[in-house]
Amino acid sequence: MEKTPPWWGADLRGNREILTNQNKTEEGEMAIIQGTKARVILDSRGNETLEVDVLLDDGTLGRVSVPSGASTGSHEAYKIQDMRQSVQNIKSLTTQIVGLDPAQQERVDSILLQTDGTEDNSKMGANVILALSLATASAAARSMKKPLHTHLHSIAGLQAPERMPTPMFNIINGGKHADNNLEFQEFMVVPSPDTSSFREKVTIGRTVFHTLKKILHQMGHSTSVGDEGGFAPRLNSNQEAIELIVEAIRATEYQPRTNASVALDAAASSIPDLAAVTYPLDPIGYYDKLVTDYPIISLEDPLTEDDWQGWTKLTAQLGSKVMVVGDDLYTTNPKRLKEGIDRKATNAVIIKPDQIGSLTETFQTMRLAEQAGFHRVISHRSGETESTFIADLAVGTGAEFIKTGAPSRGERVAKYNQLLRIEEELLG
Repeated sequence: MEKTPPWWGADLRGNREILTNQNKTEEGEMAIIQGTKARVILDSRGNETLEVDVLLDDGTLGRVSVPSGASTGSHEAYKIQDMRQSVQNIKSLTTQIVGLDPAQQERVDSILLQTDGTEDNSKMGANVILALSLATASAAARSMKKPLHTHLHSIAGLQAPERMPTPMFNIINGGKHADNNLEFQEFMVVPSPDTSSFREKVTIGRTVFHTLKKILHQMGHSTSVGDEGGFAPRLNSNQEAIELIVEAIRATEYQPRTNASVALDAAASSIPDLAAVTYPLDPIGYYDKLVTDYPIISLEDPLTEDDWQGWTKLTAQLGSKVMVVGDDLYTTNPKRLKEGIDRKATNAVIIKPDQIGSLTETFQTMRLAEQAGFHRVISHRSGETESTFIADLAVGTGAEFIKTGAPSRGERVAKYNQLLRIEEELLG
């Protein structure tokens, strides 16, 4: 257990007696929130972001940092870009949650959201609220001496059991994640979900990744990596990127589709002219041809974020063959997901807590997805930190998949390593 840091006493000395009195119950003493500390740190792109500690009165410390995305949906909750203002907002919000039981996640989040009082968190900032929300969950788990994934499972309200997700390795980066000419944002290799263990899935991912590096080197391409750890070569087309991944799979002991398949994130809202990419076919015909020609199992954001009619038509045509995944379409927002369910717009959803701003709202979206039979994909952002919260979130909520980049770059590998530890723990 992490001990109380020396700077806490001065901030909270005046509240200590009140906190102690609130902490008394007939059943004994329950840990309560005693205070917070916010600081500005760097994300994986060298930009400033927010890290928050939540301290409980038993000395437990929960620490979480929040990521940021380069490719963001217009319907995402509002984020405070001025980090100094974010720190001040943390201090303001802290006064509202001091004395609360951190295990009562929904109550804590409700107070944070009510204090903000806006639809999009534009007063306090979704990144500010999220940092407090996630750090509270982390502190609660530590105080109860539970693994974080176990605590998250207990409060999520989902039917799915805890389980290891299948990783989706982004091994070729394009779009806003790389300085190259590829329109599509992510070209992923995905081990078969039937693979025996998470460790074996990681083995498949890293083996294909290293094989792809050799192939690119032999072709004379650069093997420097993009924001999410994948290679960022200048290729002739999106199709060539897919073909190179298939070639890399075949060059290993694994077989395309049997052991590993391809997933795409087109991030269509970030492409200035989608018609120029799909020419001479219409978008749905283009994606249908890709799915027919290549071992593709997932299409993320194949259309722009407000083209509801197009999404419904695409899912009707391709939804029985692949996952049609909404990211910018939904932005982890339960209201938008409800509309997508009603319209039968997709059969899968990306889950990024920072898009909506609190853990409770994230769970609401995941429950809706589960009830609708949607596949759930926990995802990182392109501007990441070394925080491993989403690894525990994926296991604790029983999500089928997780996206956290290539098996490269420390902020990506940190999540995979945490999942390896969790698997070891679950296997005993």
